[in-house]
Amino acid sequence: MRENFPVRSIDDSFASELENRVVSIAWSPNNLKLAVASADRSIYLFDENGAKRDRFSTKPIDPKFGKKSYMVKGIAFSPESTKIAVGQTDCIVYVYKIGEDWGDKKVICNKFRQSAAVTCLIWPMDGSIITGLADGKVRAALVKSQKAQTLYTSDAMTIALASK
Repeated sequence: MRENFPVRSIDDSFASELENRVVSIAWSPNNLKLAVASADRSIYLFDENGAKRDRFSTKPIDPKFGKKSYMVKGIAFSPESTKIAVGQTDCIVYVYKIGEDWGDKKVICNKFRQSAAVTCLIWPMDGSIITGLADGKVRAALVKSQKAQTLYTSDAMTIALASK
């Protein structure tokens, strides 16, 4: 038997009322940490049992625009599970060193400016952060050399990336 439930359309005004919407989720490669990026521009870290263990706020590319001038679009752990890449709509990818232990200080260790808003990102095991941009570019950010290069260009926005 099918029950009737009220149907609500989700528009921007309703969505903005939701508290801490989840924007992106990433498991660490060592399977010990889960990172959740929320609409409040914070990254919440959970242990392997699902207990919340830590939280840190992300930063805008330029503080003069204000803390609410951007959105987090994607997060990904480094291959060694001690860093998190955060792609933002203010045209930057920050890499935060989160450390190995809970409670370690969270600091930005790399910054990769982009030509457009970041729409998605992944961090494959080879060590390069791959970002998709709103202008159709796919770029690789090389953490060790602090350089970035364009891998592919399209006329359409990049909406998803996957690695094997």
